[in-house]
Amino acid sequence: MKLQVINIEAKKSDNIELSDKIFSVDPNKNVIQSVIDWQLSRFKSRTAKTKQRNEVIGSTAKIYAQKGTGGARHSSRKAPIFVGGGVAHGPKGSVYKIKKINKKIKKIGLVHALSQKYKSNSLFVIEDFKKEIEKTKLFNQFLEKNKLKNSLIILDKNSKIKIIKSVRNIPNLKIIEQEGVNIYDLLKYKNVIFTITSIKTLQDRLSK
Repeated sequence: MKLQVINIEAKKSDNIELSDKIFSVDPNKNVIQSVIDWQLSRFKSRTAKTKQRNEVIGSTAKIYAQKGTGGARHSSRKAPIFVGGGVAHGPKGSVYKIKKINKKIKKIGLVHALSQKYKSNSLFVIEDFKKEIEKTKLFNQFLEKNKLKNSLIILDKNSKIKIIKSVRNIPNLKIIEQEGVNIYDLLKYKNVIFTITSIKTLQDRLSK
């Protein structure tokens, strides 16, 4: 399959050949969702922790006789209904880590997300940036002209150096390097823009 390469200077560019095995797969929503759930779970620190009744330090002696007091029967002051006792159903810290998924599923999920972007005509390739773009206005005009305002830009290292200063203040725009491509960012932004070098490198990495 081929995709037209766009140019910030509005010049004609050649098509780029992309792998059908990566960009023309029938997306599986269940696979994509499982990887997103795993990724979102890693964003949470899971540091909140409360003590349960078996973790509270104190006497386990019965606080008063079971019968004859006229009150409800209780065992110890560690019960959740007492001040200073354990907390019922509270957060348990790192115990709640989401199950792991293997590398193969992560790779498959990434392939399906890229294919979904291609099928929705939201995947674009731009030529590598060889000259530094000094004006934010220039890059903003390029985005507006091609209707790419809400975009994730995936760059090679050299291109990132050339444009990072001119795009960092543009809203609804995120820049990451090819090594950091992830499903959450791919689906969060409406459009995905690769440079030629970054998409070739990613394609080689996913083909292994």
